[in-house]
Amino acid sequence: DALANGQHHHALVHGTADGPVRCAVVFTGQGSQRLGMGRGLYEAFPVFAEALDEVVGLFAAELGGPSLRGVMFGEVGSGEGLLDRTVWAQPAIFALEVALFRLVSSWGVRPDFVMGHSVGEIVAAHVAGVLSLGDAVRLVAARGRLMQALRADGAMAAVEGGEEEVRAVLAAGGFGGRLEIAAVNSAVSVVVSGDADAVEEFAGLWKGRGRRAKRLAVSHAFHSPHMDGMLEEFRGVVEGLEYAAPVGALVSNVSGGLADPVEVCSAEYWVRHVRREVRFLDGVRALRAEGVSVFLELGPDGVLSALGPDCLSPEDEDVAPVFAATLRGEGGSEPGAVLEGLARVHAQGVGVDWAGVLGAGPVGEGLPTYAFQRERFWLDVPARSGDVAGLGLTAAGHPLLGAVVSLPDGRGTLWTGRLSTAEHPWLADHTVFGQVV
Repeated sequence: DALANGQHHHALVHGTADGPVRCAVVFTGQGSQRLGMGRGLYEAFPVFAEALDEVVGLFAAELGGPSLRGVMFGEVGSGEGLLDRTVWAQPAIFALEVALFRLVSSWGVRPDFVMGHSVGEIVAAHVAGVLSLGDAVRLVAARGRLMQALRADGAMAAVEGGEEEVRAVLAAGGFGGRLEIAAVNSAVSVVVSGDADAVEEFAGLWKGRGRRAKRLAVSHAFHSPHMDGMLEEFRGVVEGLEYAAPVGALVSNVSGGLADPVEVCSAEYWVRHVRREVRFLDGVRALRAEGVSVFLELGPDGVLSALGPDCLSPEDEDVAPVFAATLRGEGGSEPGAVLEGLARVHAQGVGVDWAGVLGAGPVGEGLPTYAFQRERFWLDVPARSGDVAGLGLTAAGHPLLGAVVSLPDGRGTLWTGRLSTAEHPWLADHTVFGQVV
């Protein structure tokens, strides 16, 4: 009804699929984790459950302690509150996003590009073929463990402003060595990271200019000088991994452009990936330059989908790309959220195997491409009368009833007749809304 009447409805997804489209899958980073993430998908979709169990099993040997799945789902006895610790948060996000990718892949979604934000780029590198699942798990586990062991007196804050403006204020304010840009998330959103007192000082200065600044709920100052203490040990871990050239197009957080196939296969790249700022803004613009018009976010929340529209260039004003998230942090049905995200990208032209999604046979096939029309082609043949006296029928002598026969039990008679505008044209004299009464 809402579709027919041009009205909004929470369950209605619509769009315009104007020929083939280029699609990018983006993977969310740390900070998006939430207790219970993936539980609804685990219970609803066997493909997701199988993939999650596989990743969780690999992390068991790296992390020890409680089950990673139990930490994610908030199961009693699984270590309440662990999900917000970096050593658990990064593996949990990685496990969820790998399973999500396996799920949408089973439904026929084939992205042209993949990109991730911070730890999300490790997921992107894995699905692009740079790292096997086992090596990616080892990288994530070491990354989270070493970061967790660093000094915990750091802080991060998201501030309203552009990169050049924030850099100029950092340089002029004497924040060198204490505070750096950790992420360029959009044209109007930058994250600063470093000493906690420097973050508070900068946030106060920024608010004094009438601009927004919000301290992030993190335990460490990621992508800042605070990470320097882990780099050498981390280098030793990533030098022991095996790499392969990406089989799909991968976008780099470090450069903000398409990843160099040689560079991304080096241990040094992943060391710089820990230390350098995340260039998400440049990544989105690089994908737009490649003709990407649909972005599907895989992660616990729609963080990147919210940032995406603020990454667009002036030339995107006429035809803005679509950003669709598969999960939302505010709760609700996880299966419903994933299907809504899938519907949003499908409505823009991304191919989806709906038979696989719905577990049914061919769906949406064989329907006419025009409005349903009813038109009668049968010939009007006059009714033929015959001798029915042998059947016990006698003429009824009635203008509408044609014959009468006594019932065999002697308790009444059966009157029969035919009502038809072919035999009684005068019936058509009385019609209501086109129907003969």
